Amino acid sequence: MSFSLIPHSVYQTYLQITPQILRSLGVRLLLSDLDFTLAPKSVRAPDKAILAWIRELRDAGITVMILSNNRSPARVEAFCACLGISYVGHAGKPSPRGFREAMEKAGVTPEETAMLGDKLLTDVLGANRSGVLALMVEPAGGAVTFWQKVLHALQVPFKKAAGKERS
Repeated sequence: MSFSLIPHSVYQTYLQITPQILRSLGVRLLLSDLDFTLAPKSVRAPDKAILAWIRELRDAGITVMILSNNRSPARVEAFCACLGISYVGHAGKPSPRGFREAMEKAGVTPEETAMLGDKLLTDVLGANRSGVLALMVEPAGGAVTFWQKVLHALQVPFKKAAGKERS
């Protein structure tokens, strides 16, 4: 179990993560955070871009599942229903528990799994602790509050350490 805060790769947006990239990494299951990873927290339903991206991944044989720490399941359930994908709620990231539950549901191993998120202390650390590939994106909608701006500024050195920052 790795306690690293360094992601494998950093992207500006989830749209840069293609089926070709995931297949080249051996990924069959893409776990994704929802808030600020796929959409700003204020967005209640997926847009056409997210729907097309999920369809493209699904057509390539890659399962996508939301792994969320949200306390209330309402938004996550509605979002996932629109996307036609499942989720693990109350995942407890960075604990490996939610990661293991998702991989068991999908019937895959950690080596076949990647986690996509925007936060080091939950998404990246949880992925690394679980033995899955950690992929990071800049926050969708940007860091809005003062605290979000501070947290995202503190993440910069770790993202640069990935050595694969994308623009």
